[in-house]
Amino acid sequence: MGEKDYMNEAQLAFFKARLQQLEKDLLKNADETTEHLRETVLVPDPADRATIEEEHALELRTRDRERKLLKKVQQSIALIDAGEYGWCEETGEPIGVARLLARPTANLSLEAQQRRELKQKLYGD
Repeated sequence: MGEKDYMNEAQLAFFKARLQQLEKDLLKNADETTEHLRETVLVPDPADRATIEEEHALELRTRDRERKLLKKVQQSIALIDAGEYGWCEETGEPIGVARLLARPTANLSLEAQQRRELKQKLYGD
């Protein structure tokens, strides 16, 4: 694929639809969690209560990760609308369709991401 064909209208439309579906799924999961947590079950056994509380804690951790992903999804949709999606924030080079298929919220090329991870590993956050 030539550079002029990269992130053409069809590709942008594909990724926008994919990101919008992901956003819809994440919001649906959040609503289901809210409803699930509202259902209070009174259980007299302390072991059963502890199990229920642990399940709720696990569900909340999962939703917290999904909340962070939702923010990235919305940022990616905004990048598509601005015409900047698919380009590395650090280098300005194409991220690549294969990487975007695997991780549609990617904002760094594979090389830039590897450099960033190595820097974090060496120097910490």
